Amino acid sequence: MKASELKAKSAEELNQEMAELYRAHFSLRMQISTQQSNKVDQLGKVRKDIARVKTIMSEKARQA
Repeated sequence: MKASELKAKSAEELNQEMAELYRAHFSLRMQISTQQSNKVDQLGKVRKDIARVKTIMSEKARQA
């Protein structure tokens, strides 16, 4: 997910994206902790995506 794609989205779409990312993060954490998955690298990618969305949301809030 690129920051330029996120900047084009509205605040509501960003909130939905954030909710999806939090669900994915939780799911990955549970799969890793129960040893159902070994995709530890995916966890870092989701965390960075969450940070990107939060950054774009704060930028939009400062502009408003």
